[in-house]
Amino acid sequence: MKINDTQRIGAYRTYQQQSDTRTSQTTGNRRKDEVQFSAEAMELLGAQRSEDPNRAERIETLKNELSSGTYKVDSGELVEKLLPFFRPVASKE
Repeated sequence: MKINDTQRIGAYRTYQQQSDTRTSQTTGNRRKDEVQFSAEAMELLGAQRSEDPNRAERIETLKNELSSGTYKVDSGELVEKLLPFFRPVASKE
């Protein structure tokens, strides 16, 4: 009968040594995360902002209507916009 399993203690020590090594290596050379946007992305972002001057006002109006519970969806208009996605595609024979 084995009461003490020495392999587990050895495995813990190995893990601890590796952890200490990683910690000592990364303390001095920490890099910060960076995000870079391409020129095309910046162009699209600028075009989106300048597209509709009343967009911000419209968004605020919609937010207010949603929060107060007065926003109503026109079901006919919704169906018209969704219909092209549900029409069967004619086969090209």
